[in-house]
Amino acid sequence: MSLSFANSIAVQSRTRALVPLCVGAGAYLFFLFLGDSLLQDSDSFWQIKIGQWILDHGAMPTTDFYSFTRMGAPWISTSWLSQVAFAFSHAQWGWAGPVILTAVALALAVAIFVHLLDAQIEAPRAVLFATLALLLSIHHVLARILALPVMVAWVGLLMAAADRKSAPSWTWLPLMALWANLHGGFVLGLALVGPISLEAVEHAEKGRRLSLFMRWVLFGIGALIASCCTPYGWRTLQGASNVLRLGELLSLICEWMPANFATFTPFEGALLALIAFGYYRGLVLSAPRIFLILFLTWSALTHVRSIEAFAFLVPLVLARPLGEMFPRRTPDATGADRWPARTVTALAALMIVAAGWTSTSLYMGHHRFTFTMRQTPVAAVDLLERRKVQRIFNAYQFGGYLISRDIPVFVDGRAELYGEKFVMDFFEATEGRKPELLPRLLDEYKIDATLLVADAPGPQILDQLKGWKRIYADDVAVIHVRDTADGAAAPSK
Repeated sequence: MSLSFANSIAVQSRTRALVPLCVGAGAYLFFLFLGDSLLQDSDSFWQIKIGQWILDHGAMPTTDFYSFTRMGAPWISTSWLSQVAFAFSHAQWGWAGPVILTAVALALAVAIFVHLLDAQIEAPRAVLFATLALLLSIHHVLARILALPVMVAWVGLLMAAADRKSAPSWTWLPLMALWANLHGGFVLGLALVGPISLEAVEHAEKGRRLSLFMRWVLFGIGALIASCCTPYGWRTLQGASNVLRLGELLSLICEWMPANFATFTPFEGALLALIAFGYYRGLVLSAPRIFLILFLTWSALTHVRSIEAFAFLVPLVLARPLGEMFPRRTPDATGADRWPARTVTALAALMIVAAGWTSTSLYMGHHRFTFTMRQTPVAAVDLLERRKVQRIFNAYQFGGYLISRDIPVFVDGRAELYGEKFVMDFFEATEGRKPELLPRLLDEYKIDATLLVADAPGPQILDQLKGWKRIYADDVAVIHVRDTADGAAAPSK
């Protein structure tokens, strides 16, 4: 009986160790199969272009050199490391490179997520949370999120320290430095240090609360310093916060829009389920945990791009209370069959990785990833290049593609560069809110041609605008030029 019991412990140990890797491998293959759906964000074009510029010049951009409206204006890239990684992968493997990198990042995030949850709750519940997190994120996953696993690891480690009523290890600070080089969202990680520290201090013994609080304060200062360990230094903080100062404009940019409950969404279902579970099970949380959940929920309601943070971080905040509510059944004996268990686990892990690599090679052998045509006005831009047009008044979502073709843009996805008033005037002029602004912008910036979205109000306004004529239209884009331009253009379709 004792031998059977020891064997069961060894099997359980091997199984638990492989669960995060298996879930991560499943997520990787899933998003690799859905790879084309990741290529829908036109910002990917200029992200890759900037990454390639960094590789070519061995320097960091400090001014704009892609637009003719802000040429030479101060601008820094707060995602330079991600851009370099995507540019390198794109140069090597085309669009398959960014897709594979994104799938790997998601796999790492899910594996880390399940591993962290598994310390508190049963593996099936951890896998369920991971599945729900992916479901909530699936419509917001784009090929530029290499920072997601770092975010999950950072918050998970901080919550683990709080659960132990101790301070975080200084060895975790490089995570913040990495996050700050990958994406401007690192400011979220800095903001969460405070409330998580209160969770640790609140449940510590009274005699050591002050010393514990001071250790968290020192760690927070260290994290702030680590976030400045980038090529831009302290300017990284300023660059990351510039987006948050765009005011009303944020409500017009898709990823910064507030959540829309006009139709039922998985996010709405998750919120309702969270509320129902709290009432049904009588879930009791400390004040800092309540604040963390409310803050993450508010962020997701305010900006849809924050739904990923809600999906992955709220379960980490709830892990300890859920573990106490549903205790894990753990055998008393530990360490049985220790080294064979580790050996088998390592071999199984290698087999899973090898299977993922083989699946990728086979899939890539007969599939070519392509960017969605709704964001790439190829034919229209070809025509503009043949006409040698110099100053193009382009749609916001076409800016990235024009940059990839080395064509100076009027505007693109770097809204923090152009500023709230400039982009608001652009949207109001082209969306029909203030059509009288359109001729003023065209004259002020000496526009030669316009390249606008086919189903937007802008082209219809231009059809009625004296001095402009439509020369091309397809399902993606419409081109108008001044009447004084050469009339030998391709006929409208």
